[in-house]
Amino acid sequence: MRVRDLNWFQLERYLGHDDRIVLPIGSTEQHAYLSLETDNILAERVAAEAAEPLGVPVLPVLAYGLTPSFGAYPGSPTLRAGTLVAVVQDLLDSLRAQGFKRILIVNGHGGNAPADAARREWGAAHPDTEVLFHNWWIGPRVWQLVQELDSGASHASWMENFPWTRLGGVDLPEKRKTPLEQPLPAAPGAMRETAGDGQYGGFYALPDEDVLRVWAAGVEETRELLEQGWQTRS
Repeated sequence: MRVRDLNWFQLERYLGHDDRIVLPIGSTEQHAYLSLETDNILAERVAAEAAEPLGVPVLPVLAYGLTPSFGAYPGSPTLRAGTLVAVVQDLLDSLRAQGFKRILIVNGHGGNAPADAARREWGAAHPDTEVLFHNWWIGPRVWQLVQELDSGASHASWMENFPWTRLGGVDLPEKRKTPLEQPLPAAPGAMRETAGDGQYGGFYALPDEDVLRVWAAGVEETRELLEQGWQTRS
């Protein structure tokens, strides 16, 4: 259940019997022909669908992350690493103080790795609170399906192309893009020159029956972690 659909009285009653909450984090950045909010949409939606049957609240997505190499693509603002770390740790401090002792961070953006390090550092100093970090798109079953369908798939390809990240009236290329050579340049101008439309490799779209299988696996893995991934129990 999304906290936007709750008031504080309801959330306080929830805390009387459960201490879990989900914090989705993402990034507002170029995704070729897909929405600039693709990472945010996916992180929040997979969290909400996973948590709904369990009755666990889901916070609004943290919509900005680390994406400095996309600076030459309009609509791709970035935080500094220190800012992201500070924001994540501030939120953990606040949630703990309110009584949430099992917090799942569902991440939708690969550049947010410092947030994982931040929760580890924070967790070591707060042993009474457990914080998990989940990169939903590379869960074991999700990644196995991706490799079976198109092993070259990457950023802004079909694996992020769901009905809820597509834009109306936007046509996608039908050909498969050759995966970009790694490592990619860090400088924004060089990145744009290298990545072109911004997609990193693979098909731009696959049939919905395939991508929705991937989505279902992502929801299931996130739900299993939220339900069974804790060392402690409330």
